[in-house]
Amino acid sequence: MLSSALVAAPFVTAARAQDSAASAPADDQLGEIVVTAERRSENLQKVPVSVGVVQGDQLRNFTAGGGDILELAARVPGLYAETTTGRIFPRFYIRGLGNIDFYLGASQPVSIIQDDVVLEHVVLKSNPVFDVNQVEVLRGPQGSLFGRNTTAGIIKFDTIRPTMDWQGRAQASYGSYNTVTFDGGVGGPIVADKLAFRVSGLYQRRDDWVDNNYTGTSADGTKPGKDVMGGFEEKDARLQLLLQPSETLSMLTSVHARDYSGTSTLFHRGALKKGSNDVSGEPRGIVSYDEANDNPQAYKNYGAAEHIAIDMGPVTLTSITAYETTSGYSRGDTDGGAAANYPVAGVPNGFGQSQGQVRDLDQLSQEVRLASNGNDAFKWQVGGMLFDSRDTTDFYQRAYFLTTAARNPNNWVRLRNKNESWALFGQASYELVPGLTITAGGRYTKDTKETRLVRATANVAGVSSYTGRRFVKLTGKEPSWDVSALYEVSPEVSLYARVARGFRGPTIQGRSAVFNSDFTTADSETIMSYEGGIKTNLLNNRLRFNLTGFAWKVKDIQLNGNDVNGNGVLFNAKAAKAYGLEADLEARPVENFTLSAGVSLLHSEIDDNNVYAQVCALNGVVVCTVQDPTITVPGRGVFAQIDGNPLPNAPKYTANIAARYDIPLGNGGKLFASTDWNIQGYTNFVLYRTKEFYSKGDFEGGLKVGYTAPDGRYEIAAFARNITNEKNLKGVIENYMAAVFNEPRIIGVSLSGKI
Repeated sequence: MLSSALVAAPFVTAARAQDSAASAPADDQLGEIVVTAERRSENLQKVPVSVGVVQGDQLRNFTAGGGDILELAARVPGLYAETTTGRIFPRFYIRGLGNIDFYLGASQPVSIIQDDVVLEHVVLKSNPVFDVNQVEVLRGPQGSLFGRNTTAGIIKFDTIRPTMDWQGRAQASYGSYNTVTFDGGVGGPIVADKLAFRVSGLYQRRDDWVDNNYTGTSADGTKPGKDVMGGFEEKDARLQLLLQPSETLSMLTSVHARDYSGTSTLFHRGALKKGSNDVSGEPRGIVSYDEANDNPQAYKNYGAAEHIAIDMGPVTLTSITAYETTSGYSRGDTDGGAAANYPVAGVPNGFGQSQGQVRDLDQLSQEVRLASNGNDAFKWQVGGMLFDSRDTTDFYQRAYFLTTAARNPNNWVRLRNKNESWALFGQASYELVPGLTITAGGRYTKDTKETRLVRATANVAGVSSYTGRRFVKLTGKEPSWDVSALYEVSPEVSLYARVARGFRGPTIQGRSAVFNSDFTTADSETIMSYEGGIKTNLLNNRLRFNLTGFAWKVKDIQLNGNDVNGNGVLFNAKAAKAYGLEADLEARPVENFTLSAGVSLLHSEIDDNNVYAQVCALNGVVVCTVQDPTITVPGRGVFAQIDGNPLPNAPKYTANIAARYDIPLGNGGKLFASTDWNIQGYTNFVLYRTKEFYSKGDFEGGLKVGYTAPDGRYEIAAFARNITNEKNLKGVIENYMAAVFNEPRIIGVSLSGKI
């Protein structure tokens, strides 16, 4: 039969590694973790890249309470994630490098790869991960093999693939607020040794649980009352067919669909008081909205991919063709509260709602790769990639400013965006002497983006008053490369070092046309990254400990601030830099007890003494406590010097710990108790320093207790997510001193099983 390393087997191998890690061998040793960080199945400890791994069962434990992809935040050292646009727009940060831009066309330096397919648009990055086998977080630039704007790193999701044996698994849970989650998959042979399938599905829902206590009259359908916001419903399905007609050909076809509706992020206006970071007095489950029709959002997504692998003996040719399409909208009360509740000089202030709508998005990608086979001292792979993404996006902004109740000049615009890219890449590794392997790779990328304003409607007679540019085209052409060395000191200890250069293409921000402001742009950024570390398996394979130190510098870093209207503005700063440490530990110190932990330490700073960011202001008055030097620009507002400040959403430290204890029973089953906790250090939310817009010492914990049947055939358990019901500050809307909070405590029961 065709070697399973071609298409299916990296995932099958990883699944076996997952099973091994989840249920310890008789001698309580740790199981091997297999990763595909270099497009080959390799032992995690033998890869010269800093990789954090979350197994599928671990991720499902985190999401049992209705959580989504953001549950990865702080679970992997160096990784952070957040959103201010609900479940359809996650933003990711690795080693402090990310993008706080809320624009639907925003570019992120963290790439999302699902089953070898890059998902570039921010909405596609929210595609739910279900029936997943393993998540790999590749820290640092990954341009040689993955290359789509990966200056920060990659989050790589690998689902469970079809096999020629019958396999199935499912997990269902029910919890607070009628939260329901089902995640499962089943498959097996259709034609023995020739054709196999797997069907996977996800269903999640939650009742509305947030009250709107506004007592006035709304003109747009907003419904004051009890339990009118906060709920969601997620329905997802995937079908995979694996065809192996001969020993040299393998074809994996995958199609998937998503249907989601829910509530966009809820902003709590005035939750932050000037001079204080204390939000304890703001109820998480109550808002006071007079507009935005209860903050609805909904998206539908469809996609298909074809993986073809041809074994030619010494080499394998792989082709990956993928298509994604999506459409939907998200609407929100952007000022975070009823205008009548916030008068200025006796006049209600802050009428403001916005809607972003992707009318249609089509992404097509094609990758071809030729790679050597076998385990010779010399290994190589070369390939090319084509990428094309096009969308039509509408932005609607109904806003009144100042006490004059003057509207923004254009309250609705339509943009057409195009992103075309091609790249050539290659990588080679050679074992110079036993135990010492050198790896080098390179990639050349051309990335072109276009944004065209096709319509702008004013408030009077449909006449547009927009005077800015209506078309912008930018192109970036840059090489990316990396060189690494791995030295196996002994079978238990390896040392590695890596130097890498990454590239992120130029970016265009067109949404500002809503406020009659010209497009803003940012040129390409490049990063030089340095890291070195140690990977160990100690104490007769009872302790796995990995430690990495790193430093990076980004030139012409793309940043996002606000203009006088609170609208996102793109610009380049001269540079930003960071250094830090990451550590992962997994241990079985005593029989039936498993412990894992991780920590990251980070220092990041903006390096440009001539760069400024507009600060929080409402009606021309600075409403927060700015701690940086400021200047006033007539007609534009107050700006803070941000040189030396940390990057937004770059925690100074994160730490996580998880533990599980099993009590064996006479029938071969087990009683168990497990817990997991994570804590987050000082995290600034904006480019400038204030006494309000940051978090510090936030933490969350989970608990699970239950019974596992013999051979793990099924499990029944009770669980709690955010067990202490911590109310953590996750984001802000500066001008309105508004806060965004984490999810409340969810307590429930779960049932899982496998065949």
